[in-house]
Amino acid sequence: MTKPVVLIAEELSPATVEALGPDFDIRHTDGANRAELLAALPGVHAVLVRSATHMDSEALSVAKDLKVIARAGVGLDNVDIKAATEAGVMVVNAPTSNVVSAAELAVGHLLSLARHIPRAHASLSAGEWKRGSFTGVELFEKTIGIIGLGRIGALVAERLSGFGATLIGFDPYVQPARASQMGVTLTTLEDLMAQSDFITIHIPKTPETTGMIGVEQFKSAKPNLRIVNASRGGIIDEDALVEALSKNWIAGAGIDVFVNEPPTGSPLLGLPNIVVTPHLGASTDEAQEKAGIAVAKSVKLALEGELVPDAVNVAGGIIDPTVRPGIPLMEKLGQVFVGLCPSALSSIDVEVRGEIAAHDVTVLKLAALKGIFSRIVSEQVSYVNAPLMAEARGMEVTLTKDETSNDYRNLLTIRGVLADGSVVSASATLTGAKQTQKLVGINGYEVEVPLASHHIVMMYEDRPGIVAVYGKAFGDASINIAGMQIARDTRGGQALSVLTVDSRVPDELLAEVAAAISATTMAPIDVIDL
Repeated sequence: MTKPVVLIAEELSPATVEALGPDFDIRHTDGANRAELLAALPGVHAVLVRSATHMDSEALSVAKDLKVIARAGVGLDNVDIKAATEAGVMVVNAPTSNVVSAAELAVGHLLSLARHIPRAHASLSAGEWKRGSFTGVELFEKTIGIIGLGRIGALVAERLSGFGATLIGFDPYVQPARASQMGVTLTTLEDLMAQSDFITIHIPKTPETTGMIGVEQFKSAKPNLRIVNASRGGIIDEDALVEALSKNWIAGAGIDVFVNEPPTGSPLLGLPNIVVTPHLGASTDEAQEKAGIAVAKSVKLALEGELVPDAVNVAGGIIDPTVRPGIPLMEKLGQVFVGLCPSALSSIDVEVRGEIAAHDVTVLKLAALKGIFSRIVSEQVSYVNAPLMAEARGMEVTLTKDETSNDYRNLLTIRGVLADGSVVSASATLTGAKQTQKLVGINGYEVEVPLASHHIVMMYEDRPGIVAVYGKAFGDASINIAGMQIARDTRGGQALSVLTVDSRVPDELLAEVAAAISATTMAPIDVIDL
């Protein structure tokens, strides 16, 4: 019997080959050499890559027998997931391979800042003996703020607990009971900035989190604050950080990630009160070995037709063609839903109504969770690990289906109960011959707006002139409104406006509009293809 062919396109840990075992025909190529890669792909069933090999539509077009692409690491920037999905190729990665390494690097940065280790080393290596210049501080009995309490944030909390520090955290999607289990007291971002002696960041970079720590936050901080970002570049506004460090608003910073990498010419690099590293979160022998072994196991499972826990684009099993169009719709609906949630969720109900409810729609629940968690965690979210993320946060998740749908052929709804008992819901459907994705319900209000990249959801008291107010404000700021619908419960009661806009609206403008119309809700919601 002919063995399946596995192509290793980059240098991987020897443990990777050992994990694959003797049941595969293992070949090697230089994936960074485009011509060599394209020549090697025909007849290959699986390809293992790191970051230098680009598996795009061109590569997929020559790899007619390809069943799985495995990235030995976390990021997937070099893999065209959409093209792979269209070609029926599974994409897997190793989402947990670097979590310990990333957590330990963050702690290392905290200690380096506290004790001036890099500067002291440089001074002594230059022949100087300046003990008095490097008096540091202890972590003991200090307040350490952790922004983001997902997998890595939890590991950081676990490691910092041994230092005798007080741990506080900000994560709107983690329940207080879960944070308490970590030894962390939840608070607001504002309070965390004001109270912390040290801060470490472990959240994803999204439109909402980009620049979330800027001038205003630094001005509210203690002058002895030391802040670390080993998560994603851009969560800290780099210009604001330069100003804060230059003017001694804070005492120091440890940065492993940058907006532009490498950060050539960045003013951050020349500051005396900063510790910088070149994106080393996953750069350990152990992380690389774990990544190689993990993807090797995934490749074996994929080629044997088994469920693959780290699959990014495939749930496993046969999906009915009637159900398949609902998958990307539910992923987007999950993003809309979580954008409407002002606080942590305690439970989620995924509701499927209509003809597709006659089929196995379990994948739609998974797609909903993938959409939800893609906006709130820093790890890569898959159909398999998403339920585990919900479980880790104490969220109960249910799937409800009913073949009856009064208004639409098929209707998908995500409904959630927040920690304070309030309920949030969002509904969507596919309409017409082109299967247009439409948002058709928010919090019980009926709307019909095509899903777009940028949305604004507003709640306010129903009264004349509101549309003119926000229409003028957006127009003056050159924000084009592409679509709009208004719904209300009763005349003069609460009204809901849903807008689609051509570009993201600045937070400052949204705050101004909210104040002008006395809005009780002003939620910018960005949606991407996952």
